Amino acid sequence: MRKIISFMHISLDGFVAGPNGEMNWIKVDEEIFEHVGKRIAESDTALYGRVTYEMMENYWPTAGDEPNASRHDIEHSKWYRQAHKIVLSKTMEGAGLANTQIISDNLSGSINELKQHGGKDILLFGSPTATHSLIQLGLIDGYWLFVNPIVLGQGIPLFVNIKDKIKLKLLTTHQFTSGVTALDYLLDK
Repeated sequence: MRKIISFMHISLDGFVAGPNGEMNWIKVDEEIFEHVGKRIAESDTALYGRVTYEMMENYWPTAGDEPNASRHDIEHSKWYRQAHKIVLSKTMEGAGLANTQIISDNLSGSINELKQHGGKDILLFGSPTATHSLIQLGLIDGYWLFVNPIVLGQGIPLFVNIKDKIKLKLLTTHQFTSGVTALDYLLDK
């Protein structure tokens, strides 16, 4: 069965964005891009909330075609165009969206059906609202967190309204020169 892995940058105090959605505190560089790119290349499906999908759709389809595109832009743009995209949204229409599936209702049933299909893990990119919904339904199987060396004090938290403990098993850690630490967890069932 496929797993849904939440891929998220997070502050040391557990926020994924500032109070107004700011993400300018997230550290990314070539070292992180290379590390992330290897794992993303092993996946063929991306899961997004509507806001994150629209942000990605406005940049990635053509990012690799720009004259000064970095290696990361070229590689991720190619992957993005080929990847199956799933968007959780109650307001988006799916007509005309290439290689994109909209899930607007029966979230639990639709996600469980996707997980039953053979294939590689599904990476949930950012998307805090979608992540909150999937956590509360018990549909996230792992967390790939990039802990940034900053305390925000306030913002959008990763974990909200958690009713039951979520036991995790640490698979790997990776320390980057920038001070960011990647933590890769799976549910410990």
